[in-house]
Amino acid sequence: MIDFRYHLVSIVAIFLALTVGIVLGSTVLEPMFFKSAEEMTASLRKANESNLAQISQLQTREEGSDSLITAHLADLVRGQLVGEHVLLVEAPGAPAAMRDAIEKLVTSAGGVYSGRISLTEKFVEAGQASLVDGLATTLAPPGTAFPDEASPYDKAAAMLASAVVTNDRGQAGRPNAAAAGVLEAFQSGDFLTLSGKPEERATMAIVLAPAQPYDGEDAERETNAVVSVAAGLDSGALGTVLAGTANASATGGVIEALHDTGGVASAVSTVDTLDFAAGRVVVVYALREQLAGRSGAYGIGSGATAFEPSAAPSSQSPTPTPAGSRG
Repeated sequence: MIDFRYHLVSIVAIFLALTVGIVLGSTVLEPMFFKSAEEMTASLRKANESNLAQISQLQTREEGSDSLITAHLADLVRGQLVGEHVLLVEAPGAPAAMRDAIEKLVTSAGGVYSGRISLTEKFVEAGQASLVDGLATTLAPPGTAFPDEASPYDKAAAMLASAVVTNDRGQAGRPNAAAAGVLEAFQSGDFLTLSGKPEERATMAIVLAPAQPYDGEDAERETNAVVSVAAGLDSGALGTVLAGTANASATGGVIEALHDTGGVASAVSTVDTLDFAAGRVVVVYALREQLAGRSGAYGIGSGATAFEPSAAPSSQSPTPTPAGSRG
């Protein structure tokens, strides 16, 4: 009987405690909880409204700044690329909407826009790497010796560079007879498409990065292929700039990959603000800086050292410095 009474009292105590808890929760604690929740909600709503207002102000200010620079862009770049021929090379996935803006940028700076080479998705496909390698090797002039560590894209970039760029202004605008058939071969293989007259060699190149970092198991190889193209063009020209948006300098982006290469990063300049009018001006200034034998990483990404080159570019044509000595 003692054990039974003990258990009975325990059960009654449990139910009594539950009843008291329910009563307290519904009469005392619940109003306090709701009051606290309402105060927190009101605070968050106020903070959200303040943040939205700040974002709206920043967007308006950014649009105004972009509009102003766009209106005066020709004045900001006038005379910076006089005498230079500039080629645009698009990586697979590059934003086509930037084409006209870049062409206008080059001509506004006094340069000659040579045309455009658009690399296709096939160019960076894993299953096509051996074909790219074989094609580049076949097209190489007799006696050409590629470095032992050269990738298929290093070789392809070297051959493409021989056909579309030169570091001799006296040869600018003229085809390279020794590289005849290179562009046609890569185009026939569906590795690229052409616009304008890229065979009339340029002295400088702008490589347009993909709009988004490549993804998937082959992303690193595809990214490095674009870096190889930029490096190859730079080695054969008076200067090359790899340009894109902040996505290109984010994790997995082409600009980030180039910054990690060491030697290439000291030669090829980068700009990750191409989607802003100010960033497009910086592309011209970066090209101009390349002619003076210097390079840099410009923009707003983690790898950028400044928004623009530190010294205001001169309208006088500097003596070009070989690509290998830039730093």
